Amino acid sequence: MDASGMSELLLLRHGIAEERAPDRLDAARALTPAGRIRTGAVLERLVAQGLGCERLFSSPLVRARQTAALAVAAGLAPTLELAPGLAPDGDPWPLLCWPAGVRRLALVGHEPDLGTLAAGLIGAPAGSLVLKKAGIALVQITAASPRPQGRLRLLLGPAQLLAGS
Repeated sequence: MDASGMSELLLLRHGIAEERAPDRLDAARALTPAGRIRTGAVLERLVAQGLGCERLFSSPLVRARQTAALAVAAGLAPTLELAPGLAPDGDPWPLLCWPAGVRRLALVGHEPDLGTLAAGLIGAPAGSLVLKKAGIALVQITAASPRPQGRLRLLLGPAQLLAGS
């Protein structure tokens, strides 16, 4: 948490990706052209709404890395860092140790993992929160130890984020 005691976690699900196929590794699935466009628009909207982040971690899978790269290009965060804990079935909890001076941290990953993380932070049952592709959850962190706890501030899909823009 930062010096003010207020920190936020922005969870961003990757954009629309290529369909699963028997001849393609899941980890290699890339964003579709439409997925790139829609995700880029969502990220521009997040930046316009003042939701920039000091740090951004991404799953190492191609579609998440591409989403994170678009986030950096849009100005949502200065750089991206790969985090194996954000891969499907990974453990993202160790990423929630806030470095000094970080007010908002972004994690780019997959469902159901991001929804499960958000639910765990707010004390909701697993499976109760679902992020749509290129959707976000914003959690205000209210307690940092022994395990972070928070309050859900936003849960929006891309259609809601882009409405009226």
